[in-house]
Amino acid sequence: MRGMQEIEKDYDVVVVGGGLSGVCAAIAAARHGAKTAIVQARPVFGGCASSEIKMHVCGAGCHMAKSNNAETGILMELLLENKKRNAYHAFPVWDTVLWEKVRFQEGLDSYLNASMSEAEMDGGAIAAIRCYQGTTETALRISGKIFIDATGHGTLGALAGAESRMGSESKHEFGEPTAPEEANDYTMGNTLMFQAVNRGEPVKFEKPFWAYSFSEDDLKYRHHYTCTASMGENGEFADFKEGEMKNLPEFSAMDAGYWWIELGGTYDNIVKNGEVIRDELLKCVYGVWDHIKNCGDHGAANYDLEWVGMVPGCRESRRLVGDYLLNENDVRANRIFEDAVAYGGWPMDGHVPGGIMAFDSLPSKIFNFDGVYTIPYRSYCSKNIGNLMMAGRDISATKMAMGSTRVMATCAVGGQAAGTAAAMAALNGLAPREIGSRIGKLQQALLKDDCYIPGHANLDPADLARKAAVSATSWKPGMEPRNVVNGVARKVGADENCWESNGIRPEGEAIILRLERPAEVNEVRITFDPNLTREIMPSITAQVRDRQTKGMPEELVRDYTVELGLGGEPVASMPVEDNCQRLRVHALDRPTLADTVTVRVRATHGLASARIFEIRVY
Repeated sequence: MRGMQEIEKDYDVVVVGGGLSGVCAAIAAARHGAKTAIVQARPVFGGCASSEIKMHVCGAGCHMAKSNNAETGILMELLLENKKRNAYHAFPVWDTVLWEKVRFQEGLDSYLNASMSEAEMDGGAIAAIRCYQGTTETALRISGKIFIDATGHGTLGALAGAESRMGSESKHEFGEPTAPEEANDYTMGNTLMFQAVNRGEPVKFEKPFWAYSFSEDDLKYRHHYTCTASMGENGEFADFKEGEMKNLPEFSAMDAGYWWIELGGTYDNIVKNGEVIRDELLKCVYGVWDHIKNCGDHGAANYDLEWVGMVPGCRESRRLVGDYLLNENDVRANRIFEDAVAYGGWPMDGHVPGGIMAFDSLPSKIFNFDGVYTIPYRSYCSKNIGNLMMAGRDISATKMAMGSTRVMATCAVGGQAAGTAAAMAALNGLAPREIGSRIGKLQQALLKDDCYIPGHANLDPADLARKAAVSATSWKPGMEPRNVVNGVARKVGADENCWESNGIRPEGEAIILRLERPAEVNEVRITFDPNLTREIMPSITAQVRDRQTKGMPEELVRDYTVELGLGGEPVASMPVEDNCQRLRVHALDRPTLADTVTVRVRATHGLASARIFEIRVY
């Protein structure tokens, strides 16, 4: 194009895709010192969690059915920041939180509205990608040392010639008990979300001429009345049995939905037919709404269709093959890999390929399992492209395992792991695969950044707190002061793994770490409790919003002071008010000689006691 700008940029790490996995990967890489770029084809970050699609962020906690399993790290940081400033779940505000975290992260450049069109290869590695940014009429050539495919569709991998899969493996290839007898090309479909509002008076709806018509018989297996799927007292899915479809309580019947308005699973290529599928989904959404409004009493007389998405949420397409394919047996066994870097816990689900048009089929089969499993580092490294990593739903997994790993919170923590590893590789002149021989270093870096890796604990030799003597002004049984240095920063099973004071006195409750010997202290890291069971994500669904607290989690410490002492005398003090984060990193202006580190809690966001999971000292 005459007059079009042409720009060349070079980076250590290039992340393609700006969903939650890409955002977490890019932020992690930049924070670990790599010069990083994130390329996003859309105008906002967040992918399916953005205002364009408005899906809430599901993960290993399974809508509070699995206690203490919420994902932490960068994702928790994002969600808590949103919780602080976005009490009423406005998705455009959430978009801005994500944009801010990317835009103002040192060492990270972002390219929104930039569509990748080509991957330049240098032998078996990617040399650069070419993109076009329509908003600025700019052609971009972005080179890098390590590339991370967070596109969802595995688009970068496809352009680079990475080995990939689409559809189901046969049950015989990996011995997966619920995989089909024969391999097939079917996928789970795409969904368009909609949102309705109660106007307090009757509202008419006129069906567009192009919308489909659905009878009650057509929708007999798809719940669409004002009452919702039932939940147990503890948030567990009522009558939730393996292999049995259950309309998971993700969407109330009228205010938002429905996940089962999906199509694309039987198309010959769900990616290449994306535009056709979107148009067909629009016909289905308006047809379902016409049925609800105009075909019998569905309790929706006062409801008005306020928003219909134009960007489908994608569940499944291409999966890139890595050095290991996570499979159903790993998931069911809660396998702890030696090279684990992330984890999941969402049920494996398989949506009927025909989607809403499969009138005589249940929309989904759910394969539940207890506990959580880990995801190995090998599932994030391409098998045949030497400098390509994956993050998100396109990681190396069979379709059965992907039915669990695909949810956004699991994608996000995997993204943080991939970004951290990519920075380590780029800055040390290594290929991603070579980080596998340094897996302990990667795991310890992730744990330090508040990621959770089941079966792995803090063993960081640089952490001075690990050998400190710990005391406190008070504590509850089972929540002794020593827990803050036991290496595990959340409740696991019956182990509380935290210090909790017995109330909070006017002068505050203190926990004191007496170091093994006086040492220069550069940094104190504290991990608080935001309640890792209760959900805090933005949602358009009233049922999800209603089970969240309106403000910050009451367990979270609000006001506190970090104090350093030497020989009984204070040498540094760092007061904090209105804390809203789980992980707080206190970097001193200069190294300070100290023999004690004290955290004095003055108030929480509501709980009548102080809770701290971990204190690290460097």
